Amino acid sequence: MQRIGMTNDRTRVLLIGGILGALTGLGAAYLFLQSQQRRGTEAASISGGSLVKLGLLVFGLLRSVGELADGTK
Repeated sequence: MQRIGMTNDRTRVLLIGGILGALTGLGAAYLFLQSQQRRGTEAASISGGSLVKLGLLVFGLLRSVGELADGTK
């Protein structure tokens, strides 16, 4: 019986995380497109350096989220 409870908790956490991640991604895309529109550029382009910075920020965020479960700072 305990295994079923753990599966339900896992499913709930994955579902909530997936929904929050999707909403965050949509918000980021919206802000990016609004910024492009304000500048008057049609094509959405990002430099390689900006992608590296963004990737490092995302990895840092994921690391911080992973540490929440450990209780470390």
